[in-house]
Parts: sequence; C-alpha cells; structure tokens
Amino acid sequence: MIVQAGGSDDMIGVAAEFAEVIFCAPLTLQAAQRFYSSLKGRLAALGRTPDEMKILPGLSPVVGRTDAEALENYQYLNSLIHPVVAREILSMVLGNVDLSPYPFDGPLPDNLPRSNASLQIFQEVTAMAKRENLSIRQVAIRVAGARAKAVVYGSPQTVADMMEEWFRKDGCDGFNIMPPVLPGSLDDFVDLVIPELQRRGLFRTEYEGRTLRENLGLRRPPSRHADKTRASGADVPRPRAASGG
Repeated sequence: MIVQAGGSDDMIGVAAEFAEVIFCAPLTLQAAQRFYSSLKGRLAALGRTPDEMKILPGLSPVVGRTDAEALENYQYLNSLIHPVVAREILSMVLGNVDLSPYPFDGPLPDNLPRSNASLQIFQEVTAMAKRENLSIRQVAIRVAGARAKAVVYGSPQTVADMMEEWFRKDGCDGFNIMPPVLPGSLDDFVDLVIPELQRRGLFRTEYEGRTLRENLGLRRPPSRHADKTRASGADVPRPRAASGG
C-alpha cells in the first residue's frame, strides 16, 4: 500500500497517479473540501476511481465528558508548552523560518521566506494567522500541540459532530487520529468517541478483513510481476519443501 503526505503541486501529481492513502493537514472544512475535490478530481484522467484513494487529514482530539471539561483539558495542555518552545515548533512547521527577529506579540509577517517544507501546512498556518488576526505567540501555541494539524476539543458528541461533518461533506474519507497525550488521550477517544461514532453508523463494530488494505476498503492491485510472467509463458518455480533431518 502506498501512503503519501505532502501538498505541493508536484507531490499532489505523484499522489494522484500512485498513492492509495493520503495524509494531509487542512485546518478548516473548506480547506479540506478544496483539497479533497482537487485530488480526487485528478484520478479519472489517470484511469483511477475515487474509491482507490483514501484521504485522511490529521486530527488531534481533546475529549472530555462535557465541552467544559474538554476546554479545561485543552487549556491545561497548552499551558504546559513554553512559549519559546512553541515558537520553535512554529518555525519548524513553516520550514525552519527564523522567527526570533519578529515581535513575539506582533503579527506573523506576510513575506516569510519559503522552503521545501510542506506547502499545504505553510499555507494553512499563515492563512489561519491572517484570518483570525493572531500574534506569533498565539499562532505558536495553537500550532505546537498538534504540529499544525487540525484540533478539536469537546464532549464525545461535539468531537463526533465535527468528524461527521467533514466526512459527509466530502472533506475526507476518515482521519489520521493524533492523540495529544499517550496513552490517556487515545484511551479517551476510544472509550468516549468511538461508541458515539458507532451509534451514528460511522465506525465499524468489527473488522472487515485481515489486512489494513481490506479494512480501509482498498482493492488489492494485481501484481506487475505476475502479469509479466503470464505474458512470457514462463513457469514460476515453486519453493522446495524443507527436508527433514
């Protein structure tokens, strides 16, 4: 199975031709829908169907039994991140841009240099900063915990609402879950959110197959080597049975 991450035009072109699972980093439903439509829209010209690719945005869920409890958990986790460390993480996800010359409580500059880091993450983070009028400090704290992936915090119902909306409105085929704390956050997601998704008919109650490919609903492609062997008419040698001692 070919899994790919990246949002540059070149990477999307390669993904459309070869990839079966895509990890991506949209921060809003609208951005997810644009990415989903653009990438799936390229498949027909390459002889592929939309079902041959699964697009899975990264999602960092902070779950509480109530929305208030989840917000408290989210704020506590953010309080553990030193602002300077958060700024360094922001620098890294933007492509190792040096942010130290800029005022920490000033806006993220519009003319940041580009690198060979993820174009999608760069565009998503800078667009968020501008859209919400965030300072570098605020962007850094927002980005640091989930490394610039989407974050949702709330009760099981609130988290499931967000996931269902993205799924039903063609923003994704599922999610790459990125718990902020292990094992606790993963346990909370499994114990609280999975039953809610199952109640809505959005998550399996048993596995569909024995492999990851089968459980993702991906067709197993024919072997290129088998095709060449049949075309040449050659016999495929069988392995010898081990002889007893």
